[in-house]
Amino acid sequence: MSTIVTFGEAMIRLSPPGFRRLEQATSLDMTAGGAELNVAVALARLGHDAAWVSRLPDNPLGRLCRNRARELGVNTSHVVWSPSDRMGVYFLEFGAAPRASSVLYDRAASAISRISVGEVDWPAVLDGARWFHTSGITPALSDSASAVTAEAVSAAAASGCTVSYDLNYRARLWTEQRAREVQVPLLEKVNVLFTTEEDTKRVLGITGDGYQQVAEKLVERFGFEAVIITLREDLSVWKNRWSALLYTGGRHYAGPTYEVEIVDRVGAGDSCSAGYMHKVLSGAGPQESVDFGVAYSALKHTIPGDFNLATAEEAERLLSGGGLRIAR
Repeated sequence: MSTIVTFGEAMIRLSPPGFRRLEQATSLDMTAGGAELNVAVALARLGHDAAWVSRLPDNPLGRLCRNRARELGVNTSHVVWSPSDRMGVYFLEFGAAPRASSVLYDRAASAISRISVGEVDWPAVLDGARWFHTSGITPALSDSASAVTAEAVSAAAASGCTVSYDLNYRARLWTEQRAREVQVPLLEKVNVLFTTEEDTKRVLGITGDGYQQVAEKLVERFGFEAVIITLREDLSVWKNRWSALLYTGGRHYAGPTYEVEIVDRVGAGDSCSAGYMHKVLSGAGPQESVDFGVAYSALKHTIPGDFNLATAEEAERLLSGGGLRIAR
């Protein structure tokens, strides 16, 4: 029994060190990650009982992914194991201005893309859970993954969980039209939406005069209890301005803005989601929740890999104006 349940894909991540291009690489740094697993890891690190549901191949790469999750405190007991499918892989090539970082996917026919309805006992998985989270990456993987996402969201809503969803549009996985067709019915059952202005426009066709109006239109259209829009301004490849806006209860709450020096930006949005969820589950109010989500995810930019290994104390110190001197 876990307080928080997330559902989605994880992949093996391979990155050339030293800003090399893939064509130059003689070695690759290896780790694991994926949007919903990133959220589960962050919440486990923040002291919550978090479970991650997925489908992995029963081979060394699948076990590597499972082991990384378990090492960081995530409950993986509901993972479905496949005897013959493959692990998805992605290659991350770090750039530097004016060359942007880039990603090359090798995830076709991965184990989770072949998950089927009925393969996960959702009532058992969700027994006692307070929150369920998934993202738009999962239903984009295949028709069967889409069907299982719908099955999971419906079961979570029926169980009384808070259901959150990160729109997370990936153009390399599906078209805007297909993303809209699949996700609009899902969003009718969602309580909390995490998104960006760009994803909202591309997937849902919703635009407005600024982020606040976009959030208002999302709530008007779908009845969400809360909408969190992350805000990123690219000052350079390795320096960004980062913040988020929360709209809930008819009011807007602006999080703090940080200029972040980037070590690795992958998983920053997931960290904002997890930080917000952490505070809400702890009984905090809207302003405190979005503030913590922004601070916690700002720290993720400074940590290699998909997972956020920052602590709650570091985020609180940042919010209180902690400086850049060495912490002794």
